[in-house]
Amino acid sequence: MKEIQLRKDNHVALALADAVRTSAASGLDDYRLEHNALPEIDFSKIDTSVTFLGRRMNLPLVISSITGGGGISGKINMALAGVANDFNIGFSVGSQRCVIDDARLKKSFLVRSFAPNILLLANLGAAQLNYGYSIDECRKAVDMIGADALTLHLNPLQEAFQHSGTTNFSGLLKKIEVVCKKLDTPVIVKEVGYGISASVAKKLADVGVYAIETAGGCSISWSELETIKTNDIVLKKAAEAFANWGNPTTECIKSIAENVGKVKIIASGGIDTGVKMAKSIALGADLCGIASAFLKKVMESRSECENFVETLSFELKVAMFCVGCQNVQQLKSAKIVKVR
Repeated sequence: MKEIQLRKDNHVALALADAVRTSAASGLDDYRLEHNALPEIDFSKIDTSVTFLGRRMNLPLVISSITGGGGISGKINMALAGVANDFNIGFSVGSQRCVIDDARLKKSFLVRSFAPNILLLANLGAAQLNYGYSIDECRKAVDMIGADALTLHLNPLQEAFQHSGTTNFSGLLKKIEVVCKKLDTPVIVKEVGYGISASVAKKLADVGVYAIETAGGCSISWSELETIKTNDIVLKKAAEAFANWGNPTTECIKSIAENVGKVKIIASGGIDTGVKMAKSIALGADLCGIASAFLKKVMESRSECENFVETLSFELKVAMFCVGCQNVQQLKSAKIVKVR
């Protein structure tokens, strides 16, 4: 338990450091929503709410998974779940592997009691299905926190650079299919920051995955993060080569929306403003996920997180007003153009 907890706490500290920032772009700055000088709608009546998995949410927003484990991870989970409850937005816990393996960390994830009505997502690494996990562990992760869905995360690049990483990804698609068929709740699959392409999304949708979280254009280079404290020269040099690796968020959203129509899309990766949320939805997303920006805010204070959500909400509403969209469904059809 102590080893996992220390590693997760270390990840949080490193994720805030400039040394692991990546210059990989989300692609959202390359797009512009067409401004409507005559929107013909009442700003006060704009509706930013959505329904996802039966949960009515005030914004199309999920606080994406940040970290899993005890220590500071537990405090982050509690604070962010509280913010999600106050603003009626979604929340995804970090990986529950640690508590599946050691029940003493369970308290760090039990947020449902004070956030009873929010969209809540459980989380496990998909690769764990090749390391002894089965439908039983998936059910345990969902039941433990009363989740609305299970997120299985994919992170091959991170695992390749992680000491004793779980790098056996062979045959995972068939095992994900088994989970989709046997689990009572829907399954969401996400990357941790390098994007899910349309070709992969189609394979996942074909086996029953309900939603894809893109997680492209990551603000954190996991190769740099995993090797920042190593003395291994080969790993350090290789990490530099992968600093800008991955699929841009916009490419993921657009290609999945155009080629994999039967799957829901949660846009994430480089989203930190309401305008970028609006662009993501116009490109085809159903929800937006934000992790890195929330991590920075929650490490300052809960009130900073609250101010951030209020700012996102206002920015999204103004963007909708200035393109003439009364609700989020209309925003999905808003005109958006690539400018570079």
